[in-house]
Amino acid sequence: MKAFMTIGTIDFLLKLEGKYRDIQFYFMTNSENGAAYYENSSKNVFSAGREYEVVIETGKLKKEGFIVMNNIPVQEEEQPAFEYRFKNRKNAVDAMPGFEAFRLLRPVKGNTYVVLTQWHSSKDFDNWKNSEQFKQAHKNQSTKPAAYFPERPFVTAYQMYAEDE
Repeated sequence: MKAFMTIGTIDFLLKLEGKYRDIQFYFMTNSENGAAYYENSSKNVFSAGREYEVVIETGKLKKEGFIVMNNIPVQEEEQPAFEYRFKNRKNAVDAMPGFEAFRLLRPVKGNTYVVLTQWHSSKDFDNWKNSEQFKQAHKNQSTKPAAYFPERPFVTAYQMYAEDE
């Protein structure tokens, strides 16, 4: 399955819905910009978007909630090991209260994977970050060789867009 994502002003992105009625878009915002995301299509309708292969899919994305994207650059030779780690994860996050969905997205171009999680609220995500399950899930991360990441990973967080905003 493919996934596509782009950023821009929310007003501009919302116009996509009228232009591409056959696509189920997910719109989100933060203090810096808006983002649009969709899956299950072979066509990229974004002129300046990113394309991904969905490696792992858990849960169903919803039009409301809180999205966290861990953007993780991974060197090409390390990508199989990186994906293996996720495919063999214990799925502790899936059982957390407020968890909605998980996606591991492999970039079609470039080297930055996206680990996308959706939560009912930002508080649910904070509860996950402060949980024993989170510590267990991330306990071996500091032992990775420095060469594992060619650039610094970064996190982006969004609130799903609601019409009344």
